[in-house]
Amino acid sequence: MTEPHIDREALVADFERVREDFHHLLANTGEDEWTAPTRGTRWTNEQLLFHMVFGYMVVRRLLILVRVFGRLPGPVSRGFANSLDFAAGPFHVINYHGSCQAARVFDRHRMGAELDRVLDALRRSLARETDAGLHRGMHYPTRWDPYFHDYMTLAQIYRYPGRHYDHHRRQLTLAAAT
Repeated sequence: MTEPHIDREALVADFERVREDFHHLLANTGEDEWTAPTRGTRWTNEQLLFHMVFGYMVVRRLLILVRVFGRLPGPVSRGFANSLDFAAGPFHVINYHGSCQAARVFDRHRMGAELDRVLDALRRSLARETDAGLHRGMHYPTRWDPYFHDYMTLAQIYRYPGRHYDHHRRQLTLAAAT
C-alpha cells in the first residue's frame, strides 16, 4: 500500500501565510491594544500573540519526539502520551503562566523576529524530511491541546501550529485582527 502524498508546498505556504499575517498584526496594533484582554482567555493580546509564536517553537521539539517515538513500538508512545495526559492540569497552569512571563522577554518588539527564525528553521527541517519520515508518527496527549489527536504523523505535526495559530487569532481583540 502506498502512503498518501504529502503536499510540502502547502505546508510551506501555510508557514508564509502565518508569517505575513503575524507581521501585519504586529505592525497594525495600537498602543492601547497590547494590554487589552482577549476573548475566552486570561491573556492580554500581547501574551496571546507570544503564545501563538510559542506554538511554532514547540513544534521543533515535537518533531524530535516523533523522530524518536515513531521508531519505537506503539505502546511506548501510547504510555508516554497517557502519562502526559495525566499531567494535563499542571501543564495548563504552566502553559498559561509561562506565556505570561515569556511575553515579557519575547515582547512586541522581539516576537516577530522569533517567529521568522522558527519558521525558517521549520522550512529547512521540512526540506530535509523523507517521505517515509513524514508518515512516521506517535501517540499524543489529547488533553493538552484540541488540535492534538491520539496518533499524529510528522506531517500532521508540521500542520499543527497553523491550526493552533488560527484558533488563537480568533481570540485576539485587535482591530487589525478583524
